[in-house]
Amino acid sequence: MDQEILRENDTEQKKRLVNEMQIVFESKSENEGFARTAVASFIMPLDPTIDDLADIKTAISEAVTNCVIHGYEMRPGKIFLDAAIWDRTLVLSITDEGRGIADIAKAMEPMYTTKPELERSGMGFSFMEAFMDAVEVESAPGRGTRVIMQKAIR
Repeated sequence: MDQEILRENDTEQKKRLVNEMQIVFESKSENEGFARTAVASFIMPLDPTIDDLADIKTAISEAVTNCVIHGYEMRPGKIFLDAAIWDRTLVLSITDEGRGIADIAKAMEPMYTTKPELERSGMGFSFMEAFMDAVEVESAPGRGTRVIMQKAIR
C-alpha cells in the first residue's frame, strides 16, 4: 500500500495518540454489526463524513466476516478488535486465533475464495484495500490472522 501503518512503538507517533479501545467478542455472524457500530461510535469525535463511515464499516464487515467464515470456519472462537486514533487517523486491528492463511498473497487476489460453496465472492481483501488507506495482513497456518487497516479522517 502507499501509506505505512502507524505503529504503537514509534515514539514520535505515540505522542499523537488521541484515543484507543479494545473489544473481544465471539466469532458469530451477528457480532459483525456490533463491531461496525462500536467503531463508528468510537470515531464520532472526529466528525467523519457519511462516506468515511460507510467505507470503515464495510472494511470492518469484511474483516470480521473473514474471521467467522475462514478463520474459525463457523466454529466458536474469539475475535479481537483494537482501534486507535492517531491525530485524525484511525488504525484498526482485527485478529482471530483460527486456522490462519498459508498463502497471504493468493488470499488477497480479487475473486479468490476457499469457500465457493458458500457463494463467497473472494472480494473481502479487495474491498478492505479499496475503502481504507492502508491494509496489512499477518497470518500463519494454525495460529490465526491479523488484519491491520488505516484510514485518515479529514
